[in-house]
Amino acid sequence: MGNRDKLFIFDTTMRDGEQSPGASMTKDEKVRIAKMLEKLRVDVMEAGFPASSPGDFEAVQAVAAAVKSAGVCGLARARKEDIDQAGAALKEAVAPRIHTFIATSPIHMQQKLMMEPDEVVEQAVWAVKRALKYTDDVEFSPEDAGRSDPAFLCRIIEAVIDAGARTINIPDTVGYNVPDQFGALIQRIITDVPNSDKAIFSIHCHNDLGLATANSLSAVLNGARQVECTINGLGERAGNCSLEEVVMAVRTRQDLFPCDTDIDTTQIVACSKLVSGITGFAVQPNKAIVGANAFAHEAGIHQDGVLKNRETYEIMRAEDVGWGENSLVLGKHSGRNAFKARLADLGVEFSSENELNDAFGRFKELADKKHDIFDEDLQALVTNTGVESTNEILKLVSLCSKSETGEKPFAKVTLLVNGEEKSAEKEGSGPVDAVYRAIEEIINSESELKLYSVSNITSGTDSQGDVTVRLEKDGIVNGHGSDTDIVIASAKAYINALNLMFMRKNRTHPQADEV
Repeated sequence: MGNRDKLFIFDTTMRDGEQSPGASMTKDEKVRIAKMLEKLRVDVMEAGFPASSPGDFEAVQAVAAAVKSAGVCGLARARKEDIDQAGAALKEAVAPRIHTFIATSPIHMQQKLMMEPDEVVEQAVWAVKRALKYTDDVEFSPEDAGRSDPAFLCRIIEAVIDAGARTINIPDTVGYNVPDQFGALIQRIITDVPNSDKAIFSIHCHNDLGLATANSLSAVLNGARQVECTINGLGERAGNCSLEEVVMAVRTRQDLFPCDTDIDTTQIVACSKLVSGITGFAVQPNKAIVGANAFAHEAGIHQDGVLKNRETYEIMRAEDVGWGENSLVLGKHSGRNAFKARLADLGVEFSSENELNDAFGRFKELADKKHDIFDEDLQALVTNTGVESTNEILKLVSLCSKSETGEKPFAKVTLLVNGEEKSAEKEGSGPVDAVYRAIEEIINSESELKLYSVSNITSGTDSQGDVTVRLEKDGIVNGHGSDTDIVIASAKAYINALNLMFMRKNRTHPQADEV
């Protein structure tokens, strides 16, 4: 990197990204994302909040054991049980980090914590020292720093650095700040905190006003050297700073930024597609860097200019972020080794021969339905059916649907429910509605359908349809399914959501009941 500073990339897709309603990830899905983030060369990945549930503890533990070349971080409130759980979950990590936090804004201290400022400082120092029992890499965040008193921020930051915190993260928790203001805040903290040279300053910006990336870049220009971000800008409410946006802004504008990242940008699109497939959150076509239209040119003037010289209308090369490479890979005559190798490139590994054989069988079934198998098809195949299908309560056995002009659509569905076959027949306003009514006749989940979304995975009339279903009952779950038959894909998505709903355990929100 020469004379340039390093800008550390802290990915929180698996933690803050998972806080998006319906974006819950299984342990195996988090491991897949973690391995892809490792290929992307992020510096630290926040794998979850271990104290929130046994499932999240196991997921962080699994990621910690799987990742060999990046830091793995666990979130912990400033309380003993959280920190101890994080330490235990990260035991096998090559480079463990504990990220502890406590709120510092007046509204949070008074209304949520019901603590005096002196108590908050004391608790923060105690939390950092407790975390140091498990790792020498401790990060501290003053929650809602964007609305905190700057003088108080400087006071608590000085104290936690003295206590041993190596990274200080300044979060704009509610997305309230604007770029000039936030950059000035970072500069003031670095200038006014006497021991600021002993820590790396980080930022974690939310996108409530659409300014997360802009605020993060302003902070970098004012001395921050770690950005906390997520793939596709996934995150709570309006999301977080988008990893791909901040990385490519810094890489493209090296004339302005005195730093750069170690990110392998050619892995960005693959990582984006993996996260989108696992969470069921589609990427909007005009999304910067990773949207389908990001490098498309419709206007004749633009097309003419690009044909003459790409730089007339493109400030980045599509191939530099992973577009246009290795998209068509397999067909019905492809062998098991080629299938296994390509999935390994996509971050999918199999723990047993049985898993590989099952996945390869599903691939062959798909190859009989469509001639060309793209990376997106492979990702959907593994995401929507799962490398492991253990603990599924419901399985689709058969489905028959009928839709005819002038006739009421009809469906007959047979499910395996805890090993027992059950069937139902229903009419509906359309074939998908009839299928869902039949499933509910069998299950009676009493859930409410909040979202039904269909998109094509690739182009062409033989493309798989990718269906996302959001159900709400005592919380929200997203289910997704894919198939060349859109009605079957819809059934798979609904059943997937029901399985997740039935298997889901209670989770504690990482920003609730803080002490």
